[in-house]
Amino acid sequence: MGTDLSAHPGRLDRGRYRRKVQRCLDTLARMLTDGSFSFPRKNIGLEVELNLVDGQLRPSMTNSVVLEALDDAAFTTELGQHNLELNVPPRPLAGDSALRLEEDLHCYLAKAQESAAHTGSSVAMIGILPTLRPEHFDQKWLSHKTRYSSLNDEIFAARGERIALAMDGLALPGAQPERLRHYAESILPEAACTSVQLHLQVAPEEFAAHWNAAQCLAGVQIALASNSPFLLGKALWHETRIPLFQQATDTRPEELKNQGVRPRVWFGERWITSIFDLFEENVRYFPGLLPETDVEDPIEALESGQAPKLAELRLHNGTIWRWNRPVYDVVDGLPHLRVENRVLPAGPTVADIVANAAFFYGAQRALAEQDRPVWSQMSFQAAEENLYEGARKGFDAQLYWPGIGWIPPDELALRVLLPLAHEGLRRSDVSDEARVRYLGIIERRCLARRSGATWQRDYVLRAHERGADRETALNWMLRRYLELSAEGEPVHTWSLDG
Repeated sequence: MGTDLSAHPGRLDRGRYRRKVQRCLDTLARMLTDGSFSFPRKNIGLEVELNLVDGQLRPSMTNSVVLEALDDAAFTTELGQHNLELNVPPRPLAGDSALRLEEDLHCYLAKAQESAAHTGSSVAMIGILPTLRPEHFDQKWLSHKTRYSSLNDEIFAARGERIALAMDGLALPGAQPERLRHYAESILPEAACTSVQLHLQVAPEEFAAHWNAAQCLAGVQIALASNSPFLLGKALWHETRIPLFQQATDTRPEELKNQGVRPRVWFGERWITSIFDLFEENVRYFPGLLPETDVEDPIEALESGQAPKLAELRLHNGTIWRWNRPVYDVVDGLPHLRVENRVLPAGPTVADIVANAAFFYGAQRALAEQDRPVWSQMSFQAAEENLYEGARKGFDAQLYWPGIGWIPPDELALRVLLPLAHEGLRRSDVSDEARVRYLGIIERRCLARRSGATWQRDYVLRAHERGADRETALNWMLRRYLELSAEGEPVHTWSLDG
């Protein structure tokens, strides 16, 4: 999805596109059999989606102007005109790489803030911008690229009706639960979901274990790092991105949901034995949304000694939003495979983001290399239920873990997953300084039971106690959030003063 389309795809292209996707899949199967993949070392990558806000902390629809001022290939558009995406260049996991990543993120964000300031805007790194209002979901606010308007049109054509947003919230202390019922005429509610995406390059024979491990970790990841508790003025889930993203891109009317047709935002339905399983499911279950074809014949390219682009398969994969997505890519003429972890929200601080990444990479490796894998001891459904439980309740969730049963996420991290993460980072040759710094942040966050979501909810509750209505409370909260985020101290240290 990183490249634009040449034009609005026509419906007559769909048959040819389907055949090309299948030919790409056949080529991938041959490459996996023949050992065609490059794997010199475990590289990691990171993407951060950002919001732009104006002086009143409302969405600032200025991404094209800010990007022009930035003039930096690391930054690109996202779906909404109030969004930017930062793509940090890949790097090895080993050594002090995490410490350098933290430094680089600060530099990138400072540059973005400087460019945004020229438009009267600033950058907000948060899972869902709490000052979004229904008028910000008007189709006119889509970013000016063909792929976004095409995606919007195709989703609505498949769905045949408005997008329904329906969520039952988790009550603020002492208050009644809140409900959201809203209809949208565009897919821009998806632009409300700003996330951090973690990439890990893996060898083909290791992919299944790393993907399965990532699926096991998803529930605890989101419970510990939740940062999206408010949408359209309502207090909803601790990580409201999870249901919002699924509903905002849903191509299914109610009748297809009732038939059990799979959503395009998808946890999956089974443990896998190969990356091929995931791409094959994509082709089998999901029609193409953006049926643009490339001139390359992938099998001819492979037979001539080139790394095939598999353009149609990759474009198709970009319109199926698994929480842990398989990635095929070609860099400098060499093909490789990655796991893309997509469950985490943006923010609250750079230190929190890098800590979340270190926790994921360390725990994922340790779980992937266990003699008796954890996914052989739990159902796939239990892992999926953990994701939704963690997203809804945060630290108050009860997650299932083999050999333990039901356990709060902070206790699961402290007792089981943090020791595994330390071991996984040691095996990855991460320096002791980086390992101790970032996993220490996760440990202290668990001990404080303070995430971005709990801080936001507590601040708004205190503002209500001071007499503020919801709109005023959210504005106060966001202003203080941005001040603390800029100071850079991890969220577990944040107070409710100010």
